[in-house]
Amino acid sequence: MSASIARATVRAVSRRKILSTRAALTLIGLKVGVRTRGCNGLTYTLDYTKNKEQSDEEVLQDGVRVFIEKKAQLTLLGTEMDFVETKLSSEFVFNNPNIKGTCGCGESFNI
Repeated sequence: MSASIARATVRAVSRRKILSTRAALTLIGLKVGVRTRGCNGLTYTLDYTKNKEQSDEEVLQDGVRVFIEKKAQLTLLGTEMDFVETKLSSEFVFNNPNIKGTCGCGESFNI
């Protein structure tokens, strides 16, 4: 028997109106952005969202929908976003060809 690396939180929801849909599961969108932080200037942000804002760019690939904040659109051009699991961590990894430098820990970058 193998141990699970990724974890999920389960919550009971009360007093929520059940919507009739054909889908067995309702997914929330993922929003990618950047903000000024860290020793090298910028860092990525990941948030959940239900709606696309007017200035967001929508990327749909292989049935997965991701929204990109306006501020991050030029920063993320050509970037590959991947989910990597190791024995010690589970994380999103951004392979961005536009990055000119990163900090030692890999949390922040500059362009």
